[in-house]
Amino acid sequence: MDELAKILVVEDDSTIRTILEMALLGAGFKDLKSVARGDEGLAEARRMRPDLVLLDLMLPGLDGFTVATRIRETPELAATRIIMLTARTQNEDIVRGLACGADDYVTKPFDRLVLLARVRAVLRRGLPVTEGMDFDGLRIDETNVVATLRGKPLDLTPGEFKLLVRLVAHRGRVFARPADERTIDVQVASLRRKLGRWGSHIETVRGVGYRVQG
Repeated sequence: MDELAKILVVEDDSTIRTILEMALLGAGFKDLKSVARGDEGLAEARRMRPDLVLLDLMLPGLDGFTVATRIRETPELAATRIIMLTARTQNEDIVRGLACGADDYVTKPFDRLVLLARVRAVLRRGLPVTEGMDFDGLRIDETNVVATLRGKPLDLTPGEFKLLVRLVAHRGRVFARPADERTIDVQVASLRRKLGRWGSHIETVRGVGYRVQG
């Protein structure tokens, strides 16, 4: 159940922090922790290993972009989801937030019910793939470096296999392509061709990178 999820709120505005806490507790989310600083949020995330972080951008200590980036660099937090909460609505901020690893972006002021719907939607997104798991006919055997689609082995290069594993294991999350790295574009184009209709699961996020939708 979504309500069993561990949620960390990182928000320096005490009024907004209280609103978030009341909304989440009222919706049944009991395993909840709140902090007011970015550096405290990062430390608490590493200790708590939350399922979801509601992360403000403008924070003392460390800003939200830095916190998100460092969460994504921490292997133990690979499955942690991030929703950025901010009053900043410029497209470049949204793109930067997604590139830092955010799963969703909610602007202030926000509607409580809409926010809770976003929280549940992010928590329901695909969990990391496990050995032998079938995802719409795709099965990945990381031990033997083999991927099959509807029972037929896929002829993938090592780079294509690695990229496919990363996209599927964290589907719903944007894989940010470095601005000067065009190899990823070539690999994605090749994957789409080899995967046929399944390739439509790989979505291009303009100006950021790619993600697999579940």
